[in-house]
Amino acid sequence: MSVTTLALEGAALTPAPGIPGDLRVHPGPQTGATRTAPRKALPLSVGQALDTTSALLVLFAVYTATELSRIPQALEAVLSQSVSVRTALLVGGFTFLWPRLLALGGLYEAGPPRRRDEVLRVAVVCTVGSFLAWIFPLAFMMEAFDPRAALYFWIGSVAATLAVRVPLWTWETHARAWAPPKRILIVGSGPRALRLSRDIQESPERTYELIGFVDSNDHELSEDMDVAKLGTLEQLEEILMHRVVDEVMIALPIKSCYAEIQQAIQVCERVGVESKYLADAFRCSLARPRFEQHSDAPVVSLKVVQDDHRVLLKRIFDFTAALMGLIVLSPVMLAIALAVKLDSKGPVIFAQERYGRNKRRFKMLKFRTMVPNAEALQARLEDQNEAIGPVFKIKDDPRITKVGKFLRKTSLDELPQLVNVLLGHMSLVGPRPLPVRDVQLFDQAWFMRRFSVAPGVTGLWQISGRSNLGFDDWVTLDLKYIDDWSLVLDLKILAKTVPAVVRGVGAA
Repeated sequence: MSVTTLALEGAALTPAPGIPGDLRVHPGPQTGATRTAPRKALPLSVGQALDTTSALLVLFAVYTATELSRIPQALEAVLSQSVSVRTALLVGGFTFLWPRLLALGGLYEAGPPRRRDEVLRVAVVCTVGSFLAWIFPLAFMMEAFDPRAALYFWIGSVAATLAVRVPLWTWETHARAWAPPKRILIVGSGPRALRLSRDIQESPERTYELIGFVDSNDHELSEDMDVAKLGTLEQLEEILMHRVVDEVMIALPIKSCYAEIQQAIQVCERVGVESKYLADAFRCSLARPRFEQHSDAPVVSLKVVQDDHRVLLKRIFDFTAALMGLIVLSPVMLAIALAVKLDSKGPVIFAQERYGRNKRRFKMLKFRTMVPNAEALQARLEDQNEAIGPVFKIKDDPRITKVGKFLRKTSLDELPQLVNVLLGHMSLVGPRPLPVRDVQLFDQAWFMRRFSVAPGVTGLWQISGRSNLGFDDWVTLDLKYIDDWSLVLDLKILAKTVPAVVRGVGAA
């Protein structure tokens, strides 16, 4: 199957062959077609570490302040006091019990972002924790224990615990306001699928956008539905290859459509799109599944990429490193900009539309290394393409300028992509973002799985031969990175990128 008909235009997409043309998706939210995503729980390890550290700091501050209030000259004595085995055991016990007390209070559970309820929960848990602090270290660390210390600890622990959460609440609010809606495709058109779609449509929030249904059955959709059937289950792969889809919700009846559900899951895995299926397969009188809450229905999420608190750490690292890189390298970038301007006419920065995560387009920035009309000239050079696969590469490309040849050899033309990393379009490490022309020539669905993560400035391809590798090897490395991803792997790739760039192996 050729995908030369692929033409993503923002969020408006040309339908796949065999899919009715009047069912193309248009940009912009649809009235009633969205749903707010539930708030993710604070990652347990991160939350426990932050809360326990802040509680211990409050504990030490209360102890110090109480001692100094009794003996103003005792600061040196407090700081130089040796830690007894008993005190160490008691503080250790407090450190062990405090996060578990917060967990029992529900502070690490996912749920709706009801700030008032969570503040009340923090107050109640810290009230109980104050007695814990009284019984444990404070009572034994002081020769004459002051009962007011428990009150001070309660005030401090409430303030410290809220101080951990308020920035997260603020970040969540802004993230929901600025994040584009997730585009949802429902597999099925029966009663379960319609209940799910109506629940999404009746919500006033705009975090989810329902784009349509896919089903091989001839169920008639209600006239009040704002979206339509996009095709059959056999066309699901083509639809996912041609449309921007963030999640596929499988709402087929499990008993009668087991094979169809398995087929849909396999298609989503192959294309690299996250799939979910409803978890209400069996009626329970007491037991309640606790998987992932989507609207009012529990679902089991089948993610094709790793998605935990490390993703947030990766984004924080990317943002910080990109910002520092732009500051430190600004003199170098100014010198490059001047060289590009003096070498040939045209803009200093070349912005080309590339595909990012889930096939969303963005403008990737580079220092211009070719003549201004390079993209228009490419059509004349297609017959000289030396690359195998859908990519375009000529060893001695006549469009490259003198300065551009040096910039490409040293990869200095990639420096403006730090701005893309800062904006969240790219990551420091990930699959290489591909131009529209290359993606339109994809003819295998498994190529698409490389779009399930954010593209990177560098990656396994860059440190493994770059242009010397064939396209299949390139994609294989991208998928290996996606499947084996870890923060340590990112650091290793970054560390190996510098010598790879210095050697210039495969640079073109």
